[in-house]
Amino acid sequence: RKFLKKKLREASVAKVEIDRNPNMLTITLHTGKPGVIIGRGGSGAEELRRALEKKFLRTKGTKLNLSIKEVEHPSGSAQIVAQNIALEIERRLPFRRTMRRALEQIMKTSGVAGAKVELSGRLDGAEIARNETLSRGKIPMHTLRTNIEFGRTVAITTYGTVGVKVWVNHGEVFSSLNDTKASSNR
Repeated sequence: RKFLKKKLREASVAKVEIDRNPNMLTITLHTGKPGVIIGRGGSGAEELRRALEKKFLRTKGTKLNLSIKEVEHPSGSAQIVAQNIALEIERRLPFRRTMRRALEQIMKTSGVAGAKVELSGRLDGAEIARNETLSRGKIPMHTLRTNIEFGRTVAITTYGTVGVKVWVNHGEVFSSLNDTKASSNR
């Protein structure tokens, strides 16, 4: 996972699934930008497959199956949003504007009830590190029935590292279950 996240930093990888069998290794990449990974005519995917085989597959009998799946709404994925914020901070864009823009982008996504972004570290090169938090909508952290997606990453800047955390509230999990019970009771 570390190898893939480092190699595919610009490709907005939300999740890496690894399925190990005795003679087959299946790696599924969930990404917001599949074209960046696949490349022209699939050359990027083949190059990635060769790099993975060279680094991790030492036995001859094991086969590698690499599949790339696109995330439907990248602006609703907490991990992809966190990576985008980190990339913008590394490009030295103002952190408050970056946070605000990311929150607006998340809230435009359908099915999102709320979002929260937290940056911590030496923000804009300040000598004393601090935390800055912005939120929109509802993020009930103590409610178990709420589907909250969490993503975190680190922005490596010239003056140190800045931690980026993103919470995205996708609504209640049991709301559709309760609707069916209510309609059956009538």
